[in-house]
Amino acid sequence: MGETILSLKNINKSFGPIDVLHDINLDVRAGEVLCLLGDNGAGKSTVIRLLSGVHKPTTGTMEIDGKAVSFKSPRDASDAGIATVHQFGGTFPLMSIGRSFFVGVEPTKGFGPFKIYDRKKANAIAVQAVQSFGITRIDDGDRLVGGLSGGERQSLAIARAVHFGARVLILDEPTAALGVKQAAHVLRIVNEAKRRGLAVIFITHQVMHAMAVGDHFAVLIRGAIAADFRKGEKTREEITDLMAGGETMADLEAQIETYMESHDGHPPQPA
Repeated sequence: MGETILSLKNINKSFGPIDVLHDINLDVRAGEVLCLLGDNGAGKSTVIRLLSGVHKPTTGTMEIDGKAVSFKSPRDASDAGIATVHQFGGTFPLMSIGRSFFVGVEPTKGFGPFKIYDRKKANAIAVQAVQSFGITRIDDGDRLVGGLSGGERQSLAIARAVHFGARVLILDEPTAALGVKQAAHVLRIVNEAKRRGLAVIFITHQVMHAMAVGDHFAVLIRGAIAADFRKGEKTREEITDLMAGGETMADLEAQIETYMESHDGHPPQPA
């Protein structure tokens, strides 16, 4: 097993009187895929928001390389090497591949006030980065992102995160809206990220996809970890039965929505 990069210790999260996460303890290691499993409403999205700096834990500690951290914003999480790729990739359909890859940090050429976007450099780097993950069909950086398949868009987002120094890669339901072939592309990229030594958190409710890439598994039910086990310790049927054993948190999430609306859309932060 690789070294532990990210740890969650006794993490709890509440929105006012509503308890959402309960005593979450997880270690995320370099060169491993942690599959966080759970039905819709099990609490997976709240875990993502904590890790990506959108929310703070109510109690408990997050550590990176053994040192406690507290994120005030998603930028803090990004600066700490945590990158989140959401279900639809976070790419821009009307931008070119090169532009989408470098959006916000575009390479330039020229001097002083005469600097302009270096399209050739951006395209070359973007194409090379994606192809290094085995997606050879992307060979033109001027191509619009909207013309890519769902799997290719996920690949572009993952390659971008790795290029800009991610150490922990959080993938939020990356195969949920994809067909069999496109999902297979994404799973190959997950394995390549693991081979490169990244710590990957693969969040899904699809057991088959989790078993294809996972090394470490945690099942969330009603905001608590119901099972924590390694590859080979449970069968697909056992994992499915575990996930089905918990009720969904749909009613709880509706309460949270109501509570946040009554507080101008902002949940109260812990003191």
